[in-house]
Amino acid sequence: MPEIRALHPHHLKAACSSCSVMELCLPLGMTGPEVERLDTLIVQRLKVKKGAALYRAGDELRSLYAVRIGSFKTSILTIDGREQVTGFQIPGEMLGLDAISTDLHACNAVALEDSEVCPIHFAQLEKLAHDLPSLQHNLNKILSREIVRDHDMLMMMGNMNSDERLAAFLLNLSQRLKTRGYSSTDFVLKMRREEVGSYLGLRLETICRGIAHLRDQELVKISGRNVKILNLEGLKQLISGCHRPPAC
Repeated sequence: MPEIRALHPHHLKAACSSCSVMELCLPLGMTGPEVERLDTLIVQRLKVKKGAALYRAGDELRSLYAVRIGSFKTSILTIDGREQVTGFQIPGEMLGLDAISTDLHACNAVALEDSEVCPIHFAQLEKLAHDLPSLQHNLNKILSREIVRDHDMLMMMGNMNSDERLAAFLLNLSQRLKTRGYSSTDFVLKMRREEVGSYLGLRLETICRGIAHLRDQELVKISGRNVKILNLEGLKQLISGCHRPPAC
């Protein structure tokens, strides 16, 4: 069965100041002493096995979670019981923001691979943010980014055809991986094609046709989950008339 396991705090306590994704996460731009104060809120990291839920819709808000290793998908269930994927999160990104307004999570967050998160107790985080304007500023930026992400998603659904949506998705993922020091042209999709289709509002067969179209245009080669972008500028040109790549 999928599981969540706490790492022993004595040996594996998370230290924001030494984390490899610190510059992409909540401590961005904070001073050393400020990061140390934030560090005290992270008692221990959590390992989340592939397929395990970090939290589910309806769970009470206890913590926000900074992804340290691995990747997640967020999703909701439609009225007829189908899964609707709402996003994919990779290291340096936050999970749990959906619960701030109601104190209840509105979606499920499931690990796409064996992953690791840093839980930050939300009530304590709010208290610390009151004392540290830089931390409050970062929280506001993260929340604003979520609003922009939703806006971009609506624009993509309304203005892009299926090939353009797929191109925008791959380009966005490419850019996010590059920011984290990974290759922007050779990477592995951690999500299934059905999950990509759900996120983009496309059927599986449409995703498969889109992959073939991008291959025929010599833009991208996808084999299984292995992606090789052959023409990065070509991908950008494909969607340049529509909108900037959405934040996934």
